[in-house]
Amino acid sequence: MKRLTVAGRLIITALILGAIFVGYKYLGGQKALNQMAEDQAQSPQTEATTGEAESTASDPGTSSNSEATTSGESAFTYTSPAPVDGKLKGVVELGASGFNSFVITVDQEKRWKLEKSEFGNSLVTENMATDEDVRIGLKKYIGTMLDYGVGSKDIHFVVSSGAAKADVTTKITRVLKSLGYVVNQVTAEQEGQLALKSVLPADYADKAFVVDIGSGNTKISWINGGKISALESYGAKYFQDGTDDSKVYQEVSAKAKQVPANLRNTCFIIGGVPFEMAKEVRKGKERYTTLSAPLAYSKLTNAKSKAGVNIYKAVTDATGCQQFVFDWDANFTIGFLLGL
Repeated sequence: MKRLTVAGRLIITALILGAIFVGYKYLGGQKALNQMAEDQAQSPQTEATTGEAESTASDPGTSSNSEATTSGESAFTYTSPAPVDGKLKGVVELGASGFNSFVITVDQEKRWKLEKSEFGNSLVTENMATDEDVRIGLKKYIGTMLDYGVGSKDIHFVVSSGAAKADVTTKITRVLKSLGYVVNQVTAEQEGQLALKSVLPADYADKAFVVDIGSGNTKISWINGGKISALESYGAKYFQDGTDDSKVYQEVSAKAKQVPANLRNTCFIIGGVPFEMAKEVRKGKERYTTLSAPLAYSKLTNAKSKAGVNIYKAVTDATGCQQFVFDWDANFTIGFLLGL
């Protein structure tokens, strides 16, 4: 090849290419080319169809989104106003399930912020608390609040309506008084009103109601015409008395149906069992957590939790409310502090 002229090389190359073309055509190459051209002409339509199918599969309105919708969750965005030049105040709650303490900063406009909280178990309803148990427990809470900076005159004590039903409450009250403190005992109606004061934002006063599922009782409250209404029903420990689930469901439903229709858009909910439910879905350290639908909590199998979910379901079914918001900071005793 090196000895050939340039013209000779070009002639030989042309002959080789011609031979390849003739062989390709007669061996079916032309048919393959035609088929490729036909496929290419159809390909834009095929890709469009595939893209539409993929779009449908990932559409938020399909099955994946319907599962989220039926969970009972809906977005809740609200930031409570911070207190300005506030003062520290503390309260110790003697509840049906134990001693709890809260320290808040509150200003003249009743804007408040939770600074510290502690939860304990005094076994009050089981009559296992001795005078010494009460004395030690209360001194602990008092000492903690004093160390935190709360003045001794700004520490208060409240006996919940659920604890008031226990026979041992008289003994506990006696011990408190022996320590030189005033015991503030509240009724279920007052407790419901106080819970509302602590948990219901002013912006939601005309479109929401409040539920407090305690161990001893449940309080349902709302504001209508400037007046706070509060109703009492069974608490999450009703099973200890052998009360039937269906009976509790029916009574709670009857009470919840009294909530005005225009206030059923949102329910602010607090209490021990709602606390357990909120833990399942809380995102980070958010103050407000939107609960899932009652059926989502079927795995809460202990007796108290199951009873609380039954109460929650009764309220949900009776009101048709789709947004239950748990407040991690609120408590009826904080409402007591706000009312001072």
